[in-house]
Amino acid sequence: MDSHLFFRNALLTWAATHLRPMPWKGERDPYKIWLSEIILQQTRVEQGLPYYEKFVTAYPTVTDLAHAPEDELFKLWEGLGYYSRARNLHFTAKYIAGELGGHFPDTYETIRALKGVGDYTAAAIASFAYNLPHAVLDGNVYRVLARFFGIETPTDTPAAKKEFTRLANAVLDTTQPGVFNQAMMDFGATHCTPQQPACPTCPMQTQCVAFQTGKVREIPLKSKAPAKKERFFCYAVFNAGADTFVRKRMEKDIWRGLFEFPAIEWNSRPELPEGHAALRQWLLEQFFSNGNAPDFNITHISKPYRQTLTHRQVTAVFIEINLTEELPENISIAPPFSGTLRLPRTDLKKNIAVPRLIDWYLREKAGTLSLF
Repeated sequence: MDSHLFFRNALLTWAATHLRPMPWKGERDPYKIWLSEIILQQTRVEQGLPYYEKFVTAYPTVTDLAHAPEDELFKLWEGLGYYSRARNLHFTAKYIAGELGGHFPDTYETIRALKGVGDYTAAAIASFAYNLPHAVLDGNVYRVLARFFGIETPTDTPAAKKEFTRLANAVLDTTQPGVFNQAMMDFGATHCTPQQPACPTCPMQTQCVAFQTGKVREIPLKSKAPAKKERFFCYAVFNAGADTFVRKRMEKDIWRGLFEFPAIEWNSRPELPEGHAALRQWLLEQFFSNGNAPDFNITHISKPYRQTLTHRQVTAVFIEINLTEELPENISIAPPFSGTLRLPRTDLKKNIAVPRLIDWYLREKAGTLSLF
């Protein structure tokens, strides 16, 4: 039997008895399919599932999402990371609601043209919502195809994308592309897994090149990833009674649209001055360059917090400072308070979205170390 036909038949036979229930499975509403696919980009299903359910409840239609305030949407997204997805989601919802009258595009090309939608997401929406014959190609699909056909081209190269796209479309069952695409992803996610694939019970093992040649653990191959750029932040948590000060990141940088404490960034791994007097003087120099500072006490310094992003490794420490006098008028518009909002500390968790690294700090404040 032709290897393409064998693969297709074996996969669909396996899928018929290995149902992986998900709330979006069998969904034909392109809005909900799009929502689930954007949430699951670079996110495990287990993590993304409750976010999908929260978004569908809060915004049942694309028009509801389009009308959502950005800060509200970011707060609902908090903890998922990669906030550019949330910004693109909002932009696209407003475009569909405003320019397309709330009607989701219905061809692969028009879906692919939406902001934040790539080849994989467009193929998923096109096949699941409209039964159009476009093969999906994600990490699970790369792995299944690479092992079965014995492909040793590194999967993170431009050459691999062309090669695997051709192959994925060649094996696709064009009579039921949505069912086939879902089967491919489920098989990779639950059976042909990265570390412990279920080869002994695999229906494809007789023609799987990786299994027959003993290369299951070697395939798929990846080229060496470049080193991540490191960034270092010092956050000053200025507390005034029950309030604290935060600013919204508006620069075209990581965490745009999220809130943070006043901060400085180092170019290399920092070492804070030792002793109360030295640290106090350093804070005055860093955060009150005009020398006109309110009286304050340093109460805590946190352990370092580290967050790994796609191309960066971020490290931050938090210095907690209590202002012992009300801010004079001429201070309230000076650094570090220019551009900040004064909010009750309880609002930090309830009403605004913060980077995951700051969320970890807020959750673990009991683990911070007293300086003095």
